[in-house]
Amino acid sequence: MDLFSTLVLLLDSTVRLSVPLLFAALAGLYSERSGVFDIGLEGKMLAGAFAAGAAAAVSGSAWVGLMAAVLVSSFMALVHGFASITHRGNQIVSGVAINFIAAGSTIILGQAWFSQGGRTPLVGSDGRFGAIHLPFADALRGVPVVGPLYSQLLSGHSLLVYLAFLLVPFTWWVLFRTRFGLRLRAVGENPAAVDTAGISVQWLRYRAVICTGVLTGLAGTYLALAQNAGFVKDMTAGRGFIALAALIFAKWRPVPVMFACLLFGFLDALSIRIQGTPLPLIGRVPVQFMQALPYILTVVLLAGFIGRAIPPRAGGVPYVKER
Repeated sequence: MDLFSTLVLLLDSTVRLSVPLLFAALAGLYSERSGVFDIGLEGKMLAGAFAAGAAAAVSGSAWVGLMAAVLVSSFMALVHGFASITHRGNQIVSGVAINFIAAGSTIILGQAWFSQGGRTPLVGSDGRFGAIHLPFADALRGVPVVGPLYSQLLSGHSLLVYLAFLLVPFTWWVLFRTRFGLRLRAVGENPAAVDTAGISVQWLRYRAVICTGVLTGLAGTYLALAQNAGFVKDMTAGRGFIALAALIFAKWRPVPVMFACLLFGFLDALSIRIQGTPLPLIGRVPVQFMQALPYILTVVLLAGFIGRAIPPRAGGVPYVKER
């Protein structure tokens, strides 16, 4: 296999691996721009993946699995909102609690319902989101350079992949070109000014956490019904925390978030590609090190290359309405 074909396959894997990160990072963007820090992205993704796998296994429909994932993730997002917005609880503690609840309950329910060690049954092709082949992909496959890029890199992905990347310009438009986005950014910077203008701070933040629930549900659905054929115990594997890192790396802006997720997806794809392959001057690298490489590089990038990332001014601070 020549270098160009290898590069195309590596970029194809990069796109596929970056999609759950992108959904989760955009989810965190809505929440944190409104002033509600959400470290529970991992838990909501995991709960959404379990709901999608379980519902699709029972019903045989990918769309039923998607709806179940969105409902479960949105419910957990509302629990986080109820604790941190209505009751003004510690947002970090609430997020960590959601992560623990999701990690434990998915295993317990999976074993109780399906008796497969916390897994859900394998889902057939009708219960998964299959690949979509773009027009003329087969006809252009043999064309040098353009053919592989179009037929392998751009074509052949599931609906959720295209949706994830379409959500990037949509999120930019919502945040910077709509009244809702202006108010959302304002409530994350100065909620007292928003309250003075007669706008409900709580309702704005609740809408933001609902957006977070919907997007983490999409991330979980992708993991269970597009990237895999059902739910597997702890299948998120820290992606929620990598998405948070990407969000900080991009300084809470939609387009840089996409590039940050692609970067982390590329590091993950590269580590998979070179596992077990002897490297020049080094030799064969242990598989465990290659599996940890994306996380190590994430820490290095965050620590040394992004400069100072300033979060929304009112982030993590419960708002108390002035009497």
